Amino acid sequence: MPTHEPDRRDTGPSLQQILGLIAPGMLDVVVAPRGTGMPVADVVLHDPGEGRDDDAWAASGLILLAVGVEVASPEAVDVLRDADRAGAAAVVMRRGGRGPRAALVEAAGRGRTALLARRTGPGRGWTEVLGQLRTALVQTAPACSATESAGPDGVGGVGGLRLGDLSGLANTVADLVGGAITIEDPQSRVLAYSRMDHEPDPMRRLTILGQEVPRWRVDELRESGFFQALWSTDDVVRRPADDRSAERLAIAVRHGSEVLGSLWAAADGRPLAEGAAAALRTAARAAVPHLSHHRTWGRAAARAREGAVHALLNGAAHAAQAAHDAGIAADRPYAVMVAEAYDSRAVGAASGGQAGAGAGQRVLDVLALQAAAYRPGCVTARSGRRLYVLVPAGDGEADPARTLLATARSVPRSVVFAGVGPVAADLSGLPASREAAELVVRVLRERTAGLPVAEVVSAVAAFGEVVADTSVLRVLDRIEPLWKSLSGPVHAMVEHDRAHGSEYGESVAAYLGAFGDTGTAARHLSVHPNTLRYRLRRARELFGVDLADPAVRLLADIGLRIPARGAHGSSRR
Repeated sequence: MPTHEPDRRDTGPSLQQILGLIAPGMLDVVVAPRGTGMPVADVVLHDPGEGRDDDAWAASGLILLAVGVEVASPEAVDVLRDADRAGAAAVVMRRGGRGPRAALVEAAGRGRTALLARRTGPGRGWTEVLGQLRTALVQTAPACSATESAGPDGVGGVGGLRLGDLSGLANTVADLVGGAITIEDPQSRVLAYSRMDHEPDPMRRLTILGQEVPRWRVDELRESGFFQALWSTDDVVRRPADDRSAERLAIAVRHGSEVLGSLWAAADGRPLAEGAAAALRTAARAAVPHLSHHRTWGRAAARAREGAVHALLNGAAHAAQAAHDAGIAADRPYAVMVAEAYDSRAVGAASGGQAGAGAGQRVLDVLALQAAAYRPGCVTARSGRRLYVLVPAGDGEADPARTLLATARSVPRSVVFAGVGPVAADLSGLPASREAAELVVRVLRERTAGLPVAEVVSAVAAFGEVVADTSVLRVLDRIEPLWKSLSGPVHAMVEHDRAHGSEYGESVAAYLGAFGDTGTAARHLSVHPNTLRYRLRRARELFGVDLADPAVRLLADIGLRIPARGAHGSSRR
């Protein structure tokens, strides 16, 4: 039975509102015979072992969490009927490995209580479900009151925003203050920013591209006492214009004594509106539920969306549900773009080493921001130092990411390898597009293997531009396990080079790459042609690598590519 007596009431946030505020992919609506518009009074744990034959208990307007009950279990129908007789708004059961039995779905359809199923997996336990539902219940009332009270100061438009829509909040406030708005967390990281109608000043540009206020600027604001003033008052703090930035108005967003973040307004090609400070004060109050929601569930929702994107890229069995959780249209064609990022000042990108990985993550931040702004419907997911982007394609569009590729190539002080796979007509084609894009990235990375750091530059390509190279990679991937189990002249030469630091393999590879032109191969190696001829002769004498033999040439071409892949960290990942 319910663990405490609820405050029974006929009004309150609807089940639909509550479900809209929890992390995507946590609960599924199995059957809702009255729809999801019924009011919710509270969320409680329910022990099905208590109150089965007790008609005295009631659960009007409650969401009951039936802990220990699966939708496929025999007792599920009895639990649902008890909850329905008690007047529950909804009952939640664990989905488990199987779906609900037909008898349970039929019973739910005849009653009034909605049947919800909790998905299994990390972050989806009963504790997380209870916490998210209760937080959503609490947040709904503040969201309404804060936004409805905003009318007198002219921020009534905030009331129409979906809770947690920080971008919408930034754009709405920007219209009211007549400037550009940035929403930041207490660590000066950018959570959202308004659209840019004019060229931003240098400081705003740096802040948005880096997704955080530059460290030197943070130090400057701290040392000047600006942050102390900002965090210690409920009013607007003004910072005059300087040679790097326009005038700024800032205000802290508070929930009680806790600082959730701040709103920053900057002149955007025109003076700030006369009532800008007043509008910012009201906006700070209206922003409380939005920032609270973002802090509580924003990261969980982002992880859930990323998980859904990865599921689609890996060929999830429930692709339609994953598409819904990822926020993409299941019936729209998409191409997959893959980008690897390295900081050019910290790493030899072609080596694939770990140095500069943190800086590379900052480059991925910029790329993700560019992808989000590229066109509606772009979604991203990360994996290590890779960024995956699902780019929607228009009807008949074969190269939807061309402009985005060019943008990726131009990120300052970075080395980016980015590739795009063919357009997938539906969700089932996304794994193949991803695999093709990853092959393109490998081709681009291998082309720079062994180059000095100063010579490594960003490179981008679509799959159709490097079909032959990707085919070679596929062939070598299949051959490599077999090659390692064989032996022969090429194996002996490669092993000798590895053990003694000699350059016979490199010389043979250069000769083959130049189609037997000794002069061209020697220039590539920066040696005299006679030196190259001597090495080729010794390779034949010492190991039996006779390049006059077509079979040996084929084996040498294959065999010298395989160890080079491992030596430069360019093999499969």
